[in-house]
Amino acid sequence: MFVAASTACFANLPLAAALERLVELEFTKVEIVVREDGNQLRPSEVLHDLESAVQACRETHRLKPVAYTVDIRADDELYYQQFAACCKLAKATKVVSITVPAAELGTPFNAEIERLRELVRIGAMDGVLVSVKTETGRITQDPDTAVVLCSNVKTLGLTLDPSHYVCGPHGGASFDQVIPHVYHVQLRDTSKEQIQVRVGQGQVEYSRLIAQLNRVQYNRALSVEISAMHGVDHPAEIRKMRLLLESLM
Repeated sequence: MFVAASTACFANLPLAAALERLVELEFTKVEIVVREDGNQLRPSEVLHDLESAVQACRETHRLKPVAYTVDIRADDELYYQQFAACCKLAKATKVVSITVPAAELGTPFNAEIERLRELVRIGAMDGVLVSVKTETGRITQDPDTAVVLCSNVKTLGLTLDPSHYVCGPHGGASFDQVIPHVYHVQLRDTSKEQIQVRVGQGQVEYSRLIAQLNRVQYNRALSVEISAMHGVDHPAEIRKMRLLLESLM
């Protein structure tokens, strides 16, 4: 298990600038966000010019890419083409973990199963492990449903963002059942009222979470994903989370 940081921490910056900021904060490993409506790398760009995307993700200022989060806005066949390109990007940069968002609430369950099966099939061709994020407003907002997804889609995993189980409809109840299915972890501090609060002021039980992950022999990233908050020293919060996580491992 090791600590990383997501380029989503500096979502307003271009990719190169976000990577530079994370180096300044003394991270050595990075999760790169590939989002169509973002300011960094877009799935459409990866499909259009894979070579340039690979180069951009290799020029990481000594940061080692360890995961990708991919959010595609295309439809039908183009959606799968863009995802396949992102899998080739992952393979070229020696990354095995790709996170995708789950379908929104109200999506037919069988349709989501079929989508995820196709993503897993595509990922397997390039040695990529696909996981869906646990997130409020999506099918995975209920931990039992998230586990059922994994049961129905062979080799599918979960990207655990415990904030959405602390703050939201789940109300801080136990989500122990998802732990055996976790492929990736994204972290910030959270209260029952706010999805993000200053580090140390929330209710995420980091030591317990790390102990649970150790018990299932989780050996991948704990990725810091902290957005800027008004009146708060943003880089200091990111650094504080890194130091906290490192102290617990």
